[in-house]
Amino acid sequence: MTVTAAQRYKLRKFVEELEKHRGRHTELVSVYIPAGYDINKIINHLAQEQGTATNIKSAATRKNVIDALERMIQHLRLFQKTPEHGLAVFSGNVAEREGQQDFKVWSIEPPVPLKTRIYRCDKEFQLDLLREMCEEKEAYGLVVMDRREGDIALLKGKSIVPLASAKSNVPGKTKAGGQSAHRFERLREGAAKDFYKKIADLMKENFLNMEGLKGIIVGGPGPTKYEFVEGGYITNEVKKKIIAIKDLSYTGPFGLQELLDKSEDVLADQEVMAEKKVMGRFFDLLAKKPGMVAYGKDVVKQHLLNGAVEVVLLSEDVDENLIKELSDIAEQYSTEVMLISTETREGVQLKEMGGIAAILRYEA
Repeated sequence: MTVTAAQRYKLRKFVEELEKHRGRHTELVSVYIPAGYDINKIINHLAQEQGTATNIKSAATRKNVIDALERMIQHLRLFQKTPEHGLAVFSGNVAEREGQQDFKVWSIEPPVPLKTRIYRCDKEFQLDLLREMCEEKEAYGLVVMDRREGDIALLKGKSIVPLASAKSNVPGKTKAGGQSAHRFERLREGAAKDFYKKIADLMKENFLNMEGLKGIIVGGPGPTKYEFVEGGYITNEVKKKIIAIKDLSYTGPFGLQELLDKSEDVLADQEVMAEKKVMGRFFDLLAKKPGMVAYGKDVVKQHLLNGAVEVVLLSEDVDENLIKELSDIAEQYSTEVMLISTETREGVQLKEMGGIAAILRYEA
């Protein structure tokens, strides 16, 4: 099951909130209820744990654990049944000063079904399962190269993650004639082959056994990339993973960005392309039909309240409460909400504009 950008954002913020809290002793309670599991059995189990907790020697810890369990039980009784994807529940005394009380309970239905039942009482909340859900599972390998240099990276979600780079020892062309020219050309070809082997080894090292790798895209200026791919340098298991070869103007970091831009046909189903496409549409309208777009909190909010917004664009850098406020208004008017990361060029531009923008349904 695919986790959407909005679901991942919500879950990540939930995890970040719980990560702030630490118990002085093993008194923070974490419970994971699998999808389809009877919630009443969990409530009965927690009641039994309350009885077991009476044996805790420290009076303060004993009270904190019993009270945390009681608050969790009361919270779970609000649910008639276990939500479709299961439920993760957390409870404990999160007061900053010892001896004080500030009991809180959090719960969330994960974006994918829970399969594991967990009861844990510890100094920190058990969040590993939720952290795993926040991670991007699918990735694409990116390779950009010419005869001078090569870069290998990973497209994971919306981020380009550099993995390795290499410089070649291929000498420049010479004007020498006769035998010197032939010898020099042999040296150049030998150095080029060594460089291709080096890039192929780096690809094997990084991509051969990588889990979740959906494919490799190779790009670069001129014919070098074709010489490399078709020249027998890449091990067959890795070569089978190559899904596209793209003509580029650059290598290095600019080349990686250009490769991403030119791979829209291959990456059409990826969130990063949907993000780049909608942001491209926004900037295009801003240049050609500025009345069809808006940006800035107050202006966009007013357009939302007027039902005039087709898509609202919110940077993930914007305050969480403001995102929720604007998303709630958008829902009332069937307005699409897109959370835009700060990991792409377009996302950085949106952040620099204040992080809030909109494409309108009609010209203002």
